[in-house]
Amino acid sequence: MLTFVVILNLLISLFGFYLAWRIWKLRRVLAAAADIVAKAEQSTYRVLHGAPQAISRGQLGVHGLKKRYQHLEFQLQRVQRVLMVLGFIQKTYQSRRRRRGKRSPGKISSL
Repeated sequence: MLTFVVILNLLISLFGFYLAWRIWKLRRVLAAAADIVAKAEQSTYRVLHGAPQAISRGQLGVHGLKKRYQHLEFQLQRVQRVLMVLGFIQKTYQSRRRRRGKRSPGKISSL
């Protein structure tokens, strides 16, 4: 009976040492993972620290560009209207010129 108790205690202590060894290894792995996460967090902070200001500046720039684009679009519409009028005038002038050109050779031959 005493032998049984000693062997059982020995097995329990070996199992305890095995668990302690596995927990110690797990602690080392978790500590390394925590270090990696902390370094990643620091790197991310350094990269993104100025992001809100940069985003604000970008939004202001985009707003300014939208206003400028709307102004240019308005100017483009005005230029297109002027070009349409000039094209109409040119077509009208050319059609009158053709009509006059057909009549003028008759006048020249009668002279």
